[in-house]
Amino acid sequence: MSTFLAYRLHADGGGAPGARFVELRVDDLSPGDVLIRVAYSSLNYKDALAAAGRNAIVRTYPRIGGIDLAGHVAASRDARLREGDAVVVHGFGIGVDHDGGHAQYARVPGGWVMPLPAGLSLLEASALGAAGYTAGLCLHWMEHNGLAPDAGKVVVSGATGGVGSIAVDMLASRGYAVAALTGKPDAHAYLRGLGASDILADDVALAPGKPLERGAWAGAVDAVGGAVLAWMLRTMQPDGVATSFGNAGGAAFDGNVLPFILRGVRLIGINANSPMALREHVWAKIAGPYRPRRLEAIASVIAFDALPGAMARMLARTSRGRYVVRMPD
Repeated sequence: MSTFLAYRLHADGGGAPGARFVELRVDDLSPGDVLIRVAYSSLNYKDALAAAGRNAIVRTYPRIGGIDLAGHVAASRDARLREGDAVVVHGFGIGVDHDGGHAQYARVPGGWVMPLPAGLSLLEASALGAAGYTAGLCLHWMEHNGLAPDAGKVVVSGATGGVGSIAVDMLASRGYAVAALTGKPDAHAYLRGLGASDILADDVALAPGKPLERGAWAGAVDAVGGAVLAWMLRTMQPDGVATSFGNAGGAAFDGNVLPFILRGVRLIGINANSPMALREHVWAKIAGPYRPRRLEAIASVIAFDALPGAMARMLARTSRGRYVVRMPD
């Protein structure tokens, strides 16, 4: 292999950032002691924002995007990893501060590389990717704090997105009654197919409300933030557990202490850039008891050259579920 194909982000001449396909050599990649032949990557909203130069996600150019990848070790100076090993990488700044998965090859430090979890294929691992890990991490911490299927319903915001779709599937497969919050009327059949028992229009969460309202949720998975998170907290049941990891609806929210001091509600922040021991533990659950049953309905496999079009659909909010990018041989 002398050169390979990458979708690289540029800020030429100090102008607005953009992205294009380029031919690169291994020496063009960010440093690392493990070279991976990428089989699959995925497309996340963060990737689409970065490629469009929005939100200052990428600050140093050029950069290969893609915040997760799965493939085989092509070369390694790390004694724990051998050529041919099937591996997964996500987080640690790949696709943002370090070249990521939108290329036929990636080079990363060995400490960032996780062996492919037993029971998952490379395709399944990429269909899950950073989004599936985030959903699994939410469920892990909610159950760690006492959530169980017989406690009551779990509400999921941003339910047609990557994390939301997998969370609905994962929770329903685990035996939870799931309420999906969405602003897409045409997605109701999709969400019911993933296992949602109730579907709510997201404007129910945007109306002003009392500091405490009728307790409806034993658990909550929030991808939106802002007014949606505030609504979730004031409608939680006593001892309910809410998880938060997104800010598409705003970083600030108008809340109060009453859900916490009168109902014992717990709000858990989810940072998916976890230490390796935690991610291996949660991935083992995702491959086992948390395993989603409808991943094929959530993930669409696209060719590498279809990546720009998929990014445009994601930014236009016309996509749903997950895009998995199949790398050319």
